Amino acid sequence: MTYTHAITVPMSWQDAVDRTRSALAEQGFGVLTEIDVKETFTRKLGQEAGDTVGDYIILGACNPQLAQRGITAEPQLGALLPCNVVVRRAPGAAETTIEAIDPQTMVQLSQSDATREVANDADTRLQSALKEISGK
Repeated sequence: MTYTHAITVPMSWQDAVDRTRSALAEQGFGVLTEIDVKETFTRKLGQEAGDTVGDYIILGACNPQLAQRGITAEPQLGALLPCNVVVRRAPGAAETTIEAIDPQTMVQLSQSDATREVANDADTRLQSALKEISGK
């Protein structure tokens, strides 16, 4: 089962992070949380653990209107929010990968028509953001 939409782009780490934030904002998503995995691994597990992951950030993206619609229709849906978007770059790599959760995974867990509508809308928006980042 595929549970993310992914692109790989020939841009620097910081450019990829900045463009991801911008593209998400244009689709109505704000970043509620940010986890710097490399920094966390380094701090909690030591330098070697941090070095193995490369640059790796998890952005917890949320579109308030979609979240409100989803949680109103199905309160337990909040356990699946926010929509995580990963920006990662392996050590020494020349390209950066951006991955967004595929909101259709929510549909696999819920048979609600309202959840399906929210997932479809979120999916369209996240895929549009990825297309914008990649320049397509």
